[in-house]
Amino acid sequence: MSIQTDIVIIVEGLSDKKRLTQVIKDPVDIICTNGTIGLSKLDELIEELEGRDIFILADSDPSGDRLRKQLKREFPMARHLYIDRKFREVATAPLEHLAQILLRARIDVHAQYLYKG
Repeated sequence: MSIQTDIVIIVEGLSDKKRLTQVIKDPVDIICTNGTIGLSKLDELIEELEGRDIFILADSDPSGDRLRKQLKREFPMARHLYIDRKFREVATAPLEHLAQILLRARIDVHAQYLYKG
């Protein structure tokens, strides 16, 4: 059981979650959908995430686009964060790139990922 925070980031996989955890300084809940999300899990999430700031960070590929489309319907107020298409996957995007995306969303990140090259 994790401590509930105001900020929730929904990602596709565990490797995405691990990658973001390295960069993020704020206490943030990161939820993995494992690429797809069933209706019962989705209903559970809708209730659980009520009144929280939701961010969606999916891969820049067809499965990420499908997940984003599904979540856009269920969480119309969620903010969508996008990695550069050249990196394709959140799990393999450079930490500095992820830090910039998160910082623009006003999510605090560890300073060492901000000033590289």
